[in-house]
Amino acid sequence: MNQILIFSGTTEGRKLAEDLCKKGIHCTVCVATEYGEMVMEKREGLRICQGRMTVREMRELIQKENYNAVVDATHPFATVVSDNIRSSMTDCRIPYLRLRRQTRNQVIERIHNSREMQISFYPNSNSCAEALTDTSGKILLTTGSKELAIYSSKPWLKERLIVRVLPGIESINLCYEKGLTGRQIIAMQGPFSVEMNEAIMKQYDISCLVTKESGSAGGFLQKIKAAENLNIKVMVIGNPEPDEGLTQTEVYLELEKLTGVNLFEEEKVEISFIGMGMGNPRLLTKEAEEKLKIADVCFGAERLVNSIPWMKEKHSFYLARDIIPWLKEHRVKQAAVLFSGDTGFYSGSEKLREALKDEAEAENGLKSEVFIYPGISSISYLAARLQTSWQEAEIISIHGRAANVAWAVRANKKTFLLVSGVSDVRTLGSLLMAAGMEEVVISLGYQLSYPEEEIITISPAECLTLEKEGLYACMIVNDKAAERVLTHGMADEMFIRDKVPMTKEEIREISICKLGLAKTSVLYDVGSGTGSIAVECARISEDIQVYAIEKKAEAAKLIKVNRAQFGLTNVSVIQGEAPEAFLNLPFPTHAFIGGSSGNMKEILTAIYRKNPGARIVINVITLETLSEVTELLRTLPVRQEEIVQLQVSKASKAGRYHLMKAENPVYVISFFFKEEGQEKV
Repeated sequence: MNQILIFSGTTEGRKLAEDLCKKGIHCTVCVATEYGEMVMEKREGLRICQGRMTVREMRELIQKENYNAVVDATHPFATVVSDNIRSSMTDCRIPYLRLRRQTRNQVIERIHNSREMQISFYPNSNSCAEALTDTSGKILLTTGSKELAIYSSKPWLKERLIVRVLPGIESINLCYEKGLTGRQIIAMQGPFSVEMNEAIMKQYDISCLVTKESGSAGGFLQKIKAAENLNIKVMVIGNPEPDEGLTQTEVYLELEKLTGVNLFEEEKVEISFIGMGMGNPRLLTKEAEEKLKIADVCFGAERLVNSIPWMKEKHSFYLARDIIPWLKEHRVKQAAVLFSGDTGFYSGSEKLREALKDEAEAENGLKSEVFIYPGISSISYLAARLQTSWQEAEIISIHGRAANVAWAVRANKKTFLLVSGVSDVRTLGSLLMAAGMEEVVISLGYQLSYPEEEIITISPAECLTLEKEGLYACMIVNDKAAERVLTHGMADEMFIRDKVPMTKEEIREISICKLGLAKTSVLYDVGSGTGSIAVECARISEDIQVYAIEKKAEAAKLIKVNRAQFGLTNVSVIQGEAPEAFLNLPFPTHAFIGGSSGNMKEILTAIYRKNPGARIVINVITLETLSEVTELLRTLPVRQEEIVQLQVSKASKAGRYHLMKAENPVYVISFFFKEEGQEKV
């Protein structure tokens, strides 16, 4: 039979005993007081030994039964008890496991987040009591009843004390023995909420809080926060225990090995996705902060995890391929993943959530339950700093992705832009200047929420001079913004043409309609010429990716000029001959073929191999090319083929008259490739 001996007296010890009993592991739990026995929930397989024990009595108890292990879950300030337990186990062959309560760095984190906090640290109660001599007003003493004599023996302190102790007879009797009256005694079981602590401090007109560094399980942080809110001086007696021992998860894993019982079986790991705002923990929601307090581990970018000093177990990675294997190996109960800004605003949270969902459905996969806690996005934070609204702003990002920034700025009075750093800000200045928008106003939020935060208002030209590295967010205001036209349809005169062939305006618009582009299409513009098709298609949506493929150097150079004048970042110019130029490109969802240089069959075959479901539109002028394409339609797997002949005539002035001038007829051929299993429609 598996048996564990637990020296308890803490929340962690009680929970450990409950969890072990649930799994059929018998537990003997030793507590010092009647109150300690009272708060233990009675369970099958649980035996409670109440009363303080000597080293000899501990040794006799350990030797009396065949225990798998001894777990020391006593209070971190009960160092004498821990020493006695270790002494009693001299020459014992069973393992000693110290369940360590995490207390370090929690107050330091609170001080870091508060500029007004009055807090002092002391190595013991004697030094703290001496320091209280220099204070005035009432003192809330929350260090327990054992060291009460240190404070009550000093007459100038005794009458000022309000002591909060456990509602056990032993604790209350000690208070009376030290001469404290009923109005000075608060006998209540904690831990207490921030609100409850505040209410007590207000009711008793407290000027100074004395507490031990007892960790979150003892309600330590709630006391500190309440004192901070009321601007009350705090005196902390530091944890005397060495920073040794095991975390709760590590103790459970050790007990699994010793008993052969899976203590985590059929339990899901709870994973909290937490939006960190700009990165400063002060911007966390209260709900998110509470989840971080109870997490066993947190993951995220290095900048984010380092901003949580109280978290001992933290790792600076955030991708599913790294997080999932770690969780499967270490099997914690509570985990947190930190995301910058808001979890629903250009965040990686969606990809990780999907990956965890797939993992949960896989055989022997990690079972998890995800909870999402949003943060403050950079757009709302910057808008607040600028004292402006953002609901009407166009929101785009060039943080690791391409976007048509100039087009957005030209068409919107306000544009909010996410960037990666100072190099992106300089690129922004160049783009806007090349697009002829030198007069727009750019407001930059630098290191938002951090001490070095700065709001900078500059011009596109001044962007080029920025050198300070760091985190930036941008709001661009264009008072001369033109209303965006929702349809494509650019006049031929808008393009720089030189002597390079160009698909004419009317043919171009019908051809683009036949393409039927979607928001995230990938288009090959084969034989791009001046790039008129590429430019118009790229302007439909910043998410469309266009590859303008042109073999002639002169034409490729001209495409780049036209791309620049419209400020397009989603057009890639590929100088080379098709289909060889397709080699390193992503597969196309659509292709427009304006020129094939005699390689029509090879081009269509290459596109089919890259994507058997692609949509194709071809412009044909000569009858020979028309014959070639129609023959290919008989041999290639296609569906929904359509051939349209267009004859465009434009009026030209001849004196007082307008005469229609005909242009060459053009055949617009469109079709889908037919994927395997599809019938020809």
